[in-house]
Amino acid sequence: MSSERFYPIGTPGEPWTDADKLAWRAGRRVQRSYGDDVRARLDALGAGFRVERYGALSVDPERYPLLAVRSAEPRATAPWALVTGGVHGYETSGVHGALAFLEVAAAAFAERVNLLVVPCVSPWGYEVINRWNPSAIDPNRSFVAESPAEEAAALIELVRGLGVDFLVHIDLHETTDSDEGEFRPALAARDGTPFVPGHIPDGFYTVGDSENPQPEFQAAIIAAVEGVTHIAEPDARGEIIGSPVTQRGVINYPFEALGLCAGVTGARFTTTTEVYPDSPRTTPAICNDAQRAAVCAALRFGLARAGQAG
Repeated sequence: MSSERFYPIGTPGEPWTDADKLAWRAGRRVQRSYGDDVRARLDALGAGFRVERYGALSVDPERYPLLAVRSAEPRATAPWALVTGGVHGYETSGVHGALAFLEVAAAAFAERVNLLVVPCVSPWGYEVINRWNPSAIDPNRSFVAESPAEEAAALIELVRGLGVDFLVHIDLHETTDSDEGEFRPALAARDGTPFVPGHIPDGFYTVGDSENPQPEFQAAIIAAVEGVTHIAEPDARGEIIGSPVTQRGVINYPFEALGLCAGVTGARFTTTTEVYPDSPRTTPAICNDAQRAAVCAALRFGLARAGQAG
């Protein structure tokens, strides 16, 4: 095992101890406000939505309630769709794209689909701008039975408690330069493994479920987003983040096997979006618009296939 130090916490080549994890957490600093950025916008939503608290983070339950938005009057004959953002709290456009969808576009679907939107699954991670939760656990590898991540466990229970079948689930993410500069080195240090540098793709792409890839669904999202921002190109090996490109701007992961949020519903149409906010070709507003466009395209496609095009 290499003894090279590439991260300031822990002993190179050895998994983090509890003391190392506490040292990591002590180094995190609040940099923005969940209350101002998320809760205030949810409070301002119109009468067509119902905001509910489905849990809270034990690190500070009053500061970090877990909030979901539902259609105020669900329709018995309409399918259900889930939109999630902020599973990784540092991925800003996931959160703000979900909020923008609620504020600008959701009303257009109100007659045809029952919506469940969770714009910020990881509010502590949002405030400290980090991928992990306070226990140095990645929520997006924790959508499993007896989840070790509070954020994932609460969302699993929310979905299970509804007792409905979902038609669509779109999970909004980003791939950022900080993945390579901070989060992948931290992961290797935490697990006591070598850090192998990777490549950050420039542009938008989606991740489908290798067990249920739905290529036409993925293509519809790519086509819609291409009108907003550029699509990521594969590297010289024909890959994006180490996975083969199956069609333009699309790779596949096994959602359930990896414990990914996009597998939490077992919906017919599922995807994870990835925006690249550090590109010189984009802006925060464009990234938010791309996420909103992806959600709308996912819903339109799903509803059309379900005979609810209207």
